[in-house]
Amino acid sequence: MDRNIRSVDDVLALLDGLFAPEADRWTGGAATWWDGFYADRTRPVPFFADKPDENLVSYLRRGLVTPGRALDLGCGPGRNAIHLASQGFEVDAVDLSPEAVAWAGERAAEAGAVISFHCGDAFALADAELRGPYDLIYDSGCFHHLPPHRRISYLDLLDRTLAPGGQLALTCFASGAMGSEVADADLYRGSGLHGGLAYTPESLRWIFSGLTEVEQRSMRDEAPDSPSFGEPFLWTALFRQDPDPSGS
Repeated sequence: MDRNIRSVDDVLALLDGLFAPEADRWTGGAATWWDGFYADRTRPVPFFADKPDENLVSYLRRGLVTPGRALDLGCGPGRNAIHLASQGFEVDAVDLSPEAVAWAGERAAEAGAVISFHCGDAFALADAELRGPYDLIYDSGCFHHLPPHRRISYLDLLDRTLAPGGQLALTCFASGAMGSEVADADLYRGSGLHGGLAYTPESLRWIFSGLTEVEQRSMRDEAPDSPSFGEPFLWTALFRQDPDPSGS
């Protein structure tokens, strides 16, 4: 018989196994699925466009985010990492898919952007690879591909790598517009995430209650010829770490 649960990590690994590999954004087994997703670069996938998120552009324009050290979490083809580098950030970018990282590297080289790319599970990479602390952690589309129990790993990553006073900028599926509305508990009775999870402002506010909310809003719809990417089925949120995390 197996009696192999004695830590939180053991429980998380057990719960990982309840989901099909293509649903598990963080596991090595999912890399092949994502490689297939990125293999055809001509597919009409909105975020394949080589331009940054409109909310990121807005944060920078309004001074809500200022240059420093940044981590692009789930960087995909690198569009936001490249924009951050162009604005004076020192950028680390990570993705599970070798295909995505290769594409992002090619784009960065064409743009003359200096970015440190990392391929692998962001939750498992050593601190020496993701060299925090980061003044900004930017996540466009990674968070909504995590099953509920991996929010624990996500929050742990923030605790370990987000600088005091640093910020988390998040873009995810908006409740009522895109993504699964299935309750957390019910996801464990199936084997997938139904394409990704939707979030409400209230749910994000509760999950990231250890951070201070700066702004939440729907992503603006951007025309195809716009220099920025924007789709109204996405929700954007900006949170800030207290300069003194103890609150004293």
